Amino acid sequence: MLVKHHLHHIANHPERRPFHLKSPTLPDLESLARRAGEILRAGYGQLHNIDHKGVIDLVTEIDQKAEAFLLNEISLNFPGHHLIAEESGGVTGDAAQIWYIDPLDGTVNYAHNIPIFSISLAFAQDGHTKLGVVYEPMRDECFSAEHGRGAWLNGKPISVSATAQLADSLLVTGFPYDTWENPINNLDNFAKFAVCTRGVRRLGSAALDLCYVAAGRFDGYWEVRLEAWDVAAGALIVREAGGMVTNLQGGPDVISPPQSVLAANPTLHPLMMAVLEGK
Repeated sequence: MLVKHHLHHIANHPERRPFHLKSPTLPDLESLARRAGEILRAGYGQLHNIDHKGVIDLVTEIDQKAEAFLLNEISLNFPGHHLIAEESGGVTGDAAQIWYIDPLDGTVNYAHNIPIFSISLAFAQDGHTKLGVVYEPMRDECFSAEHGRGAWLNGKPISVSATAQLADSLLVTGFPYDTWENPINNLDNFAKFAVCTRGVRRLGSAALDLCYVAAGRFDGYWEVRLEAWDVAAGALIVREAGGMVTNLQGGPDVISPPQSVLAANPTLHPLMMAVLEGK
């Protein structure tokens, strides 16, 4: 997965780069995600301090606690890496070693005691995503992938569905937090797919949407106006599970803003693209 365009704002001077930087392994990411999941489980169902980043965009103290844990652990074990995180912005480091961190993807669900949320971690090296993990703590499901080696759910290989027709497909999507004010809100696309598929779901966690496509639970997923930490891990997991992932213009870059994503099995992907293009 190309991430180079996302890094134009990061100062990167090769002559100053610490070449001794340690690279993580997939078990490293899995361990971090599971330990952060313990924080989310411990806080689930409790009263929370809820702040608003937007009209319907929430953040809780648990988001912040889980992110602080992840930033601290990664900085201690992989010093000098560049960390991009949802709540704090992250830690500036070497642009050749980048982490994308979402400590709680599905905060609105979490705040409403709906047990559909996840932790998403991805590691990119030299502009390409190498490792991705999405952990769903309430079901103890750990989705993972390593570039060129495949995708797994709790250690067992997964693959995208073989559904060949939109009429037989079950899709999933999401909507931006400023749907009330912004006309680019995905509602028109939702209506298009609602009348030509078996159904369209909305779970509330982009990372899980992608992983459910990778595991064949959903046949396809699309969304507009996301953030890099929402999709970096999940996109790799879908690709390693045999799926196609592009932006809505058909290009491979789903990291650089303005972000959008279309993920599906290889047969459905062009069929979904045609619907999105109004063909």
